[in-house]
Amino acid sequence: MCGIYGSTIKYGEDVLREKLNKASFRGPDFSALWDCEDVVLGHNRLAIIDLDSRSNQPFLYKHLAIVFNGEIYNFLELKAELQQKGYSFNTSSDTEVICAAYLEYGASCVQKFNGMFAFTIYDSRERVLFGARDRLGKKPFYYSHSGTEFEFASQPSQIALFNDFTVNQQAIREYLIWGYVPEPRSIWTEVKKLPAGYSFTFNCYTGVLKTEKYWDLDYSWANKFQGSFDAAKIELKGLLTDAVKIRMNADVPLGIFLSGGIDSSLIAALASQMRDSVKTFSIKFNEKDFDESKYASMVASHLGTEHHTIECSYDSGLDLIENFSRYYDEPFADSSAIPSLLLSKYTKNHVTVALSGDGGDEGFIGYTRYKWINNVSPIFGLPLSIRQSLAACVNLSPNYVHKLIGMGISLRDIEILYVKMFGGMENSWVQEPDLGLNNPFREILTNKRKNLLENLSDFDIKTYLNEDINTKVDRASMAFSLESRSPLMDYRVMEFSRNLPTRYKYYRGSQKRILKDILFEYVPAQFFNRPKAGFTMPFKEWFRDELKEYVLDNLSEKELQSIPGINVKRTLEIIKEHMTGKWNRYPQIWKLLVLQQWLKAYDNKALASLSHVI
Repeated sequence: MCGIYGSTIKYGEDVLREKLNKASFRGPDFSALWDCEDVVLGHNRLAIIDLDSRSNQPFLYKHLAIVFNGEIYNFLELKAELQQKGYSFNTSSDTEVICAAYLEYGASCVQKFNGMFAFTIYDSRERVLFGARDRLGKKPFYYSHSGTEFEFASQPSQIALFNDFTVNQQAIREYLIWGYVPEPRSIWTEVKKLPAGYSFTFNCYTGVLKTEKYWDLDYSWANKFQGSFDAAKIELKGLLTDAVKIRMNADVPLGIFLSGGIDSSLIAALASQMRDSVKTFSIKFNEKDFDESKYASMVASHLGTEHHTIECSYDSGLDLIENFSRYYDEPFADSSAIPSLLLSKYTKNHVTVALSGDGGDEGFIGYTRYKWINNVSPIFGLPLSIRQSLAACVNLSPNYVHKLIGMGISLRDIEILYVKMFGGMENSWVQEPDLGLNNPFREILTNKRKNLLENLSDFDIKTYLNEDINTKVDRASMAFSLESRSPLMDYRVMEFSRNLPTRYKYYRGSQKRILKDILFEYVPAQFFNRPKAGFTMPFKEWFRDELKEYVLDNLSEKELQSIPGINVKRTLEIIKEHMTGKWNRYPQIWKLLVLQQWLKAYDNKALASLSHVI
């Protein structure tokens, strides 16, 4: 887990050092630049595999130079394959294996890698840069391309530093809907994201950049699993066991994020079968409605792990809120980033690698919203005129939830309902209120070859998991030089889940059915007889109480007028609705607080002097 940087622009050494140092928190163990006629490569290393200095980067292998962020979990297997083909190795690192695989297989080498990665290889013979981002987008890759100039980095502010870039107004509007900036856009007009599952080639001589998709979900369901539920469970258990096993390979201390939910408990259970002593970490909220730490403790006690609980208090939360833009380079409004930061900060005191349960909800139909959409879907069999009449009646109620239901059933189809409830049902405060319907992946929701639940799952894998969850975890963990690994995001597990019959995942209202059946072989089912809870902050209450003055000061009419893309008058009404208890508007308020903080911190004129030291 590291930070990478590279550029064909001939910056001075002081500028290059500043750009590299801006992401030094991603890799505090070693930092270096390597320069040649065509390109400068930079790397901040967090040493996980082969701690020896021989594996420092930029790494040279024959006529190749590489900078690499992430882990290739199957590198030992691939290394043995390449040795049989005559390749020799001087380190025990996965970085060297990537280089040899590129020499042997060319651009198709990415098909061989099982891992999370973002890398760039410079081939001095061909004078080209080749790179890729992992299938599901665990690791970030930002770049800027203009003419013959090409610059890339793990963090967008590295590229923007000392450049007169412009804030992308369209990106801001998309952020106000989704809570993040969807790929391939970034918050800066001149900087883009390499999409998940893509590789690229840049010709240093001609300046031509080509990108190519090398992996995607199977939307056809042509390879649907034909075996029994028990057969599927056996095969999935084998895949999960191996996914956990290969992610426990590290030359540094390793632990597990344990929320007490299905996914993280399953990872902890499988890991406990492979190692005598396992460390687990969870977070505790003072507000009892948000606190699930007791469930994590129950699971940890049953599995016999060395368990640690960190308390997320108002004071610790406020400190992270006020410094949020220091950790996230782009506006990012998932409030669970705050406890994720706190958990990572504490966990780093004990381990350098942590396994997580990310990916289980998306891959195995686990979110509560899936059940809700499935339950209301029969209503959309009624003619639109009838539903609109029903909505008019429901809207007479002063109840907030009733009004949301009215808005939902009056929409043209259920796919639009899902997109709008995901980005916010009521968007009158945004200048382009229907922008959320323009998501490039929305066509997934209308795929006729799969049913509604499978389409929702595919959509979330391509959007929410990739853009929200992965961004949250990458920035939160790397802010404190901690590596997070997600066995349920092993592409083999994800591909298998997408080919399973829906009833193996969602059956008579029971979600993640097959994962639960595997988990209950290790942990009693009664531990999980409770409603699913999200990893969220108590902002609804805080914004009306402890943080009320903070909100009103930072989102005054004067402050709101400086935020592009919003209807100031309607936004002030929304803030008032929340403060008076009329409606719960904390998601909109949090989006605005994050954006306002980011715009102040990353003002282009002050960008060069902005400190990103954590």
